[in-house]
Amino acid sequence: MSALKSQDERIEQMIFASVYPHYLTKVEKKGRTKDELHQVIKWLTGYDEKKLQEQIDDKVTFKIFFQNALLNPNVRLIKGVICGYRVEEITNPLTQKVRYLDKLVDELAKGRKMEKILRVGAV
Repeated sequence: MSALKSQDERIEQMIFASVYPHYLTKVEKKGRTKDELHQVIKWLTGYDEKKLQEQIDDKVTFKIFFQNALLNPNVRLIKGVICGYRVEEITNPLTQKVRYLDKLVDELAKGRKMEKILRVGAV
């Protein structure tokens, strides 16, 4: 089994609720807020506060998390390197979606302006 295939399978089985606290810690350490994190997650997935909390409480896998999501049509504008891979070149659809989320959280933690993170006005 290739390393990439096993990574894709591992990501598919990861529980979103187990990773979420790491996202929160990462952004809060850099002076950003839980509300900003939720705004980014909502932009990407369409989850409002209630639906996001349900995903956490139900301990859904990333596979289910993204199956239930309504991805923002502007996700194609998310570009760059995360975890050593260019997000726009990742071939596994689920892994790409998880890396989109990772990239957005990274941008938030790095202090990028919310308008840029949410690709406001981008075409």
